[in-house]
Amino acid sequence: MSYELIERHMLLQEAKKVIQIEAQAIKDLSLRVNANFLKAIDLIVKCKGRVIITGMGKAGIIGHKIAATLSSTGTPSIWMHSAEAVHGDLGQVTRNDILIIISNSGETEETKRLIPLIKKIGSKIIAMTGNIKSTLVKHSDVVLDVSVKKEGCPLGLAPMASTTAALVMGDALAACLIVRKKFKKEDFAFFHPGGSLGKKLLLKVDDLMRTGTHNPKVRENVLVKDVLLTISRARCGSACVVNQRGELLGIFTDGDLRRHIETEPQILRCKVKDVMTKNPTTISKDKLAVEALRILQDKKIDELPVLDKKNKLVGLLDVQDLLKAGLV
Repeated sequence: MSYELIERHMLLQEAKKVIQIEAQAIKDLSLRVNANFLKAIDLIVKCKGRVIITGMGKAGIIGHKIAATLSSTGTPSIWMHSAEAVHGDLGQVTRNDILIIISNSGETEETKRLIPLIKKIGSKIIAMTGNIKSTLVKHSDVVLDVSVKKEGCPLGLAPMASTTAALVMGDALAACLIVRKKFKKEDFAFFHPGGSLGKKLLLKVDDLMRTGTHNPKVRENVLVKDVLLTISRARCGSACVVNQRGELLGIFTDGDLRRHIETEPQILRCKVKDVMTKNPTTISKDKLAVEALRILQDKKIDELPVLDKKNKLVGLLDVQDLLKAGLV
């Protein structure tokens, strides 16, 4: 076996070793989700301020991610750099806040300088540490043990398993807070209006429906040939049929044209009321667009007349409109 093949084999083995070490660290972590964890959840739920997460180095980066996850799932949270805290950022902290301090050793100089200042402010402290005998633990209100047996780093120096454990513990907190606070998909969408989920859960029919000249509508006695011209000018696939009060009577689609063309050779001269689909499926303009999509899929149709609270036609929703909005 060539040196190159031996080296490639060694690298693959090293990669697998790191993954196994970190997987074991997470497995061990699950055994330490106990009464302290529940106490941390209670503190955060009752918090009248924000959850402020702080840490140094790699722990700080993990803290940044945890803060982002908490904020996006209904728990107001910010990340604060431990070193910058003693140079002015401490002004962000109030006695109503809770600090989650992430430190594997619990003995970093920045952390020890920060603790008495936090105590003076009156904030509660949740320690996320791998050293349960540390200075940080002694001065914390709740301790979350994220210790690991060994790091994944071949040199035993760079934090790998320990940062993974902290990250997973943060996700566990966020997940439980979602359940405890009864945070819903709609709430998540509110904080993510630019994402696909936000579009699906927040967009209403009123936001997407076609109106004006893009919403072709005709009276019941109009000839089919003229209806087709109206549809063509609107660049649409159907026309709604209304009475003089603007109330919906039916809809004429290209499907109606195909169904009647064999039995009605002179269909172009027929009145639209004789070949339209009567009592078509409709939707209210106040409904969510995702509900409209479900109706279109279930009924296997392409257009939905849109009605207001008085059941008058106000628009038309085409499946193409949902496609453009990214809902399909």
